Amino acid sequence: MTSGNDILFIHSNFPGQYKLLARHLARLDGLRVFAIGSQTASDVEGVRLKRYRTSTESTREVHPFAQRFEIECRRAERVIYAANVLKLEGMSPRIIFVHPGWGESLPLRQLFPDAKICVYCEFYYSAHGTDIGFDPEFQGYGVDGMTRIELRNAASLLALVDADRGIAPTRWQRSVFPAELRSKIRCVHDGLDITNLQPGPARFSHPILPREFVTGDEVLTFVARGLEPYRGFHVFMRSLPKILAERPDAQVCIVGGPDVCYGSAPVSGGTWKNVLLQELNGQVDLTRVHFLDRLPYHQLLELLRVSRAHVYMTYPFVLSWSLLEAMALGCTVIASDVAPVREVITDRQNGLLVPFFEKEALAAKITEVLAFPERFERLRSRASATISAGYSFERSTFPQIQEIIAELDPEIGQLMLSAGGNSADVPVMKEIADAAV
Repeated sequence: MTSGNDILFIHSNFPGQYKLLARHLARLDGLRVFAIGSQTASDVEGVRLKRYRTSTESTREVHPFAQRFEIECRRAERVIYAANVLKLEGMSPRIIFVHPGWGESLPLRQLFPDAKICVYCEFYYSAHGTDIGFDPEFQGYGVDGMTRIELRNAASLLALVDADRGIAPTRWQRSVFPAELRSKIRCVHDGLDITNLQPGPARFSHPILPREFVTGDEVLTFVARGLEPYRGFHVFMRSLPKILAERPDAQVCIVGGPDVCYGSAPVSGGTWKNVLLQELNGQVDLTRVHFLDRLPYHQLLELLRVSRAHVYMTYPFVLSWSLLEAMALGCTVIASDVAPVREVITDRQNGLLVPFFEKEALAAKITEVLAFPERFERLRSRASATISAGYSFERSTFPQIQEIIAELDPEIGQLMLSAGGNSADVPVMKEIADAAV
């Protein structure tokens, strides 16, 4: 393959949100696909990945306001080294997809002045109106703290100013960016591999479970990358005593790691799991509440297929893939009634919404679903249809990305079409994208 039609992905944890896109582009004739990521990055078939090592130097002497930017600048320096290695191998990207959240985008315009840059607009931090201050149980940010929160946007803002295009996965995530920059940002979700997300009967086993669970069992599921207040873990746990009392056959499966992914660790130390278990001491039957930690993806899907009721709680924050996957698999989802969730779920149409802080309302909805699953058959079907129609990578995401690429570089766009793209889908998907914006 000759050089000249190169596409570069940059993501600390590559492939991250680019998994399906990078894999798809790497399969197209005429394109060369490269990637840069940290030591946590994973290989994708057909992609030349160059890893860099993150700095272990202390930032103790750096002003607290600047510590995050200091770390981002150190990463940017490592990206320069990695990119120069790829340049020496002949890489000359015409289009760059980059997640700016770790500072990796900072040197790109200087490294590749002629490339078109498309940044991933995941979240714009604000001291007011989104996640910060949402939960009255966790307050206490002073002026210093709020300033540090706002300064977390520095690298993303610089990236968006440099960029030719931005992509946000949901309308709500686009809406939190400054109004004067939104015209650069298109709403295009990362997309799901719908072929792996088909509803159907399943069996799920795990060493800590009392027995194998099968579809039809009274299984309640909760999934989050980290068990923490940002994903409503505290509200869910506090709803369990009533649920377990009213549904004596219910089994609860909780998936998530003990570490904090978003927000802060408990002031008292330890994990949020231990804090909540201590708070609920004696109120929760731990023979029926099973903490499964994180699961391999295929096992997670089997658990969701078994689930009779699935809970997704979140602050106004980045929408989790797990919600969309649960809906695609036909789960009856009980979710928090916040703006990013309402973008996907309409109450009693394709899911059930409850106010985030009302543990009694959450318990009542869960109990109803566990007791009368037949009432929600149409809801489950509509949930699956919602995701299949609007969040499929093949049917929705890629046609929109293909259009963006064609706008940025018509020659690459035409090459993609001739290499197997589906131009017939593009006008339809453009209407969807325009409506989303």
